[in-house]
Amino acid sequence: MKALVLSGGSGTRLRPFSHSMPKQLIPVAGEPVLAHALGAVARLGVTDVGVVIGGWEREIAEAIGDGSRFGVRVTYLRQERPDGLASCVALARPFLGDDDFVMYLGDNVLPDGIHGLAAEFRARRPAAHIAVQKVEDPRAFGIAELASDGSVVRLVEKPEPPCGDLAVIGVYFFTAAVHAAVAAIRPSARGELEITDALQWLLDQGARVTAGEYAGYWKDTGRPEDVLACNRRLLGDLCREVRGDVDAASTLSGPVLVEPGARVVRSRIDGPAIIGAGAVVKDSHVGPHTSVGRDCLLNAAGVADSVLLDGATIAAVPDLRGCIVGRSATVTGGARRVHHRLMVGDHASVELPG
Repeated sequence: MKALVLSGGSGTRLRPFSHSMPKQLIPVAGEPVLAHALGAVARLGVTDVGVVIGGWEREIAEAIGDGSRFGVRVTYLRQERPDGLASCVALARPFLGDDDFVMYLGDNVLPDGIHGLAAEFRARRPAAHIAVQKVEDPRAFGIAELASDGSVVRLVEKPEPPCGDLAVIGVYFFTAAVHAAVAAIRPSARGELEITDALQWLLDQGARVTAGEYAGYWKDTGRPEDVLACNRRLLGDLCREVRGDVDAASTLSGPVLVEPGARVVRSRIDGPAIIGAGAVVKDSHVGPHTSVGRDCLLNAAGVADSVLLDGATIAAVPDLRGCIVGRSATVTGGARRVHHRLMVGDHASVELPG
């Protein structure tokens, strides 16, 4: 089996961050979302991974490299413009050949793993096997209607009114039968080759398409609030490890990871939290569910339930909560304790009133 990991798309819901970096490189729990996706497919025993990239080729290649740190071999597949998930399959045909493959959307996180889904696919070997999960608002998703044996009867995109609550989430398993489907369909009303149309084509041709209900945690990290929620969930699995320097005047409570080269001076860190390599935390309080990126500086700062990207600086701001602060951005202010919730893009400077 091979893997196809999709890392294109514009990420409009993650602006301002997606103006200056691909959404798949937004970090959660200290690693880019895309790294979590590659780890998930590697744990299936898959070693050949095609990564579909768009305009952020250099940035993604720098972050992921050849895939060896995940135990996989990465082949980059350049997509000139995002025109549908099925078009990614067509683009990857020379790489995929006639092998079975798993397609994983690179902005989705499933930390509980996808071994069960893979086992179902291998045991039953339908033309396609899709992951589904119950959602509160079916109108925002592609919805699968299932027979009692788990076979897919029909796929409906963003139904109004809802015809079920099983949303198709970001993991698909395919045999080579999908290539005929992709070649046969035409662009949708929005001008894209939809993977749901390819799946429906398979159904119309009498092929077997099945679904597995995913019981684990799943998050599409398409919005800032999703990034923060995912960061909270992944930090919940953190183990305490101190590889940097923590002085005697500082206190660590709970699972805290202090990476090499990081320094904690006269500060309190309440886990789960990550202090990235080279970061300096001085006279500050880092609260639970916070990821502090590499080379960040916190001075007389208080931050909780937040993600600070590499090189961010927080100074004299005692109560930041639910924030995402971009790379090399600076947030400064007076000592007045007022709760602030900020979304600050890369290299921005924000001065709060004292």
